[in-house]
Amino acid sequence: MLALRYVYVLALVVWLGGMVVLGAVVAPTTFQVLQASEPVAGRALAGELFGVTLARFHYVAYGAGVVLLFSLAAMAVLGPRPANFLVRIILVTAMLAVALYSGFVVLGGIEQIQQEAGTLPSRLPATDSRRLQFDALHQLSTRLMMVNMVAALVLLFWEARE
Repeated sequence: MLALRYVYVLALVVWLGGMVVLGAVVAPTTFQVLQASEPVAGRALAGELFGVTLARFHYVAYGAGVVLLFSLAAMAVLGPRPANFLVRIILVTAMLAVALYSGFVVLGGIEQIQQEAGTLPSRLPATDSRRLQFDALHQLSTRLMMVNMVAALVLLFWEARE
């Protein structure tokens, strides 16, 4: 049981820590450094770099979600069920669904708009439908990550409490 709980907490911490580092360190630093070196091309490069980084991180999130589900299920089968087991399963399943939606639908939509525009969406007129759609998808991506961060913090709280 200790090994299963350890794997569960490790997967949770990797997922949560990755989201925090991406949002609080990687994104702002990437844009700050690359835009400072080349204001126009740097912004495009920063967006491309962070987009690829975020897309790759989604695979970490998918893996962590699967590990969380399997370790919770194994703990329930092999020993006493963890406290709030059903709620934990629902939260992890919801987090995984959010990550899948964000990774495939939202990021896919962002990539499609960027390809269609042939330029940075921020260079399009403020009323251009592609720019408006890009901005909405970017905000949705940020909100979905925040939802997963809150859910992960709830799960981590339960672990710390036990």
